[in-house]
Amino acid sequence: MTTCGEVLVGLLEAYGIDTVFGIPGVHTVELYRGLPATRLRHITPRHEQGAGFMADGYARACGRPAACFIISGPGLTNIATALGQAYADSVPLLVISSVNNSHELGLGEGRLHELPSQRNLMAGLTAFSHTLLRPDELPEVLAHAFAVFHGARPRPVHIELPLDVITTPADHVRRQIVAPLARPGPAADVIAAAAELLHGARRPLVVLGGGAQDAASQARALIERLGALTVTTINGMGILPPEHPLCLGSTLSQPPVLEELAAADVVLAVGTELGETDTLMFDSRLALGGRLIRIDVDPGQLTRNALPEIAILSDAGMALQALERELEDYEIDKAPATSRAQTLREQSQRLLDKRQRLHQRFMAVVQQALPGVIVVGDSTQPVYSANLFYRPERPRSYFNSSTGYGTLGYALPAALGAKLARPERPVVALIGDGGLQFTVGELATAVELALPLPILLWNNRGYSEIKRYMAERSIPQIGVDIYTPDFLTIARGFGCRAERAESLEQLRDLLHQSRQEAGPTLIEIDEEAALGRW
Repeated sequence: MTTCGEVLVGLLEAYGIDTVFGIPGVHTVELYRGLPATRLRHITPRHEQGAGFMADGYARACGRPAACFIISGPGLTNIATALGQAYADSVPLLVISSVNNSHELGLGEGRLHELPSQRNLMAGLTAFSHTLLRPDELPEVLAHAFAVFHGARPRPVHIELPLDVITTPADHVRRQIVAPLARPGPAADVIAAAAELLHGARRPLVVLGGGAQDAASQARALIERLGALTVTTINGMGILPPEHPLCLGSTLSQPPVLEELAAADVVLAVGTELGETDTLMFDSRLALGGRLIRIDVDPGQLTRNALPEIAILSDAGMALQALERELEDYEIDKAPATSRAQTLREQSQRLLDKRQRLHQRFMAVVQQALPGVIVVGDSTQPVYSANLFYRPERPRSYFNSSTGYGTLGYALPAALGAKLARPERPVVALIGDGGLQFTVGELATAVELALPLPILLWNNRGYSEIKRYMAERSIPQIGVDIYTPDFLTIARGFGCRAERAESLEQLRDLLHQSRQEAGPTLIEIDEEAALGRW
């Protein structure tokens, strides 16, 4: 007899899942029965929130979803924050959970891990949440999940299996998978209208969001065809290489770039919400002076935050390629735009304050010491600054939790997931002392996996950004000066190498050495000392 749980893991493997993050519990052990018969790799985090963040980092680094096996009740509530972050940033992630027996659901009898409705709890954090009541539903529900991951705006999916369904005989269940869906392409008449608008533009500007990160070559071809200045959102960083003469980086919130945006006669926004965490404008919306063209795979997103004159419902790469072909005879002198881009870059650089320039020197050392690095950031000061100036070499090389949902504790587990997804590339976790205390237990996971992962701990002894925010508004600074433990001793207790970087030169050396370690290295940077000497 083959159980429903065993069929499930076989189908996950067939759909291309290769990694499962989970903490086994009495309600999920039957999901593990079939794992030895597959090539699925199981990773045990120290908290379900860590499992979700690991799966998130895995997907962002490689573009493919991972799965999480999560127990009913507290397992689901623990992973909820990670799902909120993944939902906000359009990250594919599959959560498979258990739930009480099907004949016990909703009765409130005080069963172990019982909630009134797990499915409803997860529904607001996922593309969809489904309770599997019969093994026969499994092929259709999984096909639906992977249709979301591959053919639509990717977001988390939750599927729960009652305890009695996990162990139900399922020899008869279909094992054939549905081939990955092709994303929708653009309508020819809409492309023609957008191309006509762009052809007449004298000062076009392009905004590239996270939805365009797999369309770098198509974006570059169109931008060079148009001679258009280009800014990226944080999740779109790396789509244009840092040295590209038309690239303004992620400076959309800087006053000179806002002025350029207002002066543009046509704005092309690709795969971006144009929301406050995309633009870093938390008190107002973008002021668009010209006509707006939007490209997005999500029809609902095409009309949020800024109404377009032309809306293109399409995969970003297909739409950009179609536009470039439609404009193949278009020629323009790019020199004025290139000169304007250089001026805007210089103006944005001059606007960086002393602290941000310190962070810039710090991040430059990281990039120089670890070519091709993937930087996974938390909600911490160097990350806030890097969101303005950092220039990764390619897409999927810089992401953090200060955008979208804006959680704390993300960077360490998400960096572990990224390293598992891309073992050939250096990966760095950049986290503050407050954030690390949320998920410090995942140091044990990193040691257990023997991952050569540098963890850059920016220590300012408390919630410094919030403290400054309160002070600026004459609010009593309560709850922000928290006790700071000895992180070096803690990290060594977990089995990590742990050092304090006293200079940029020492930081560079420690980063070089971290690549040779058979495990993680925690590198602490004392902010006060860095401000004084770096």
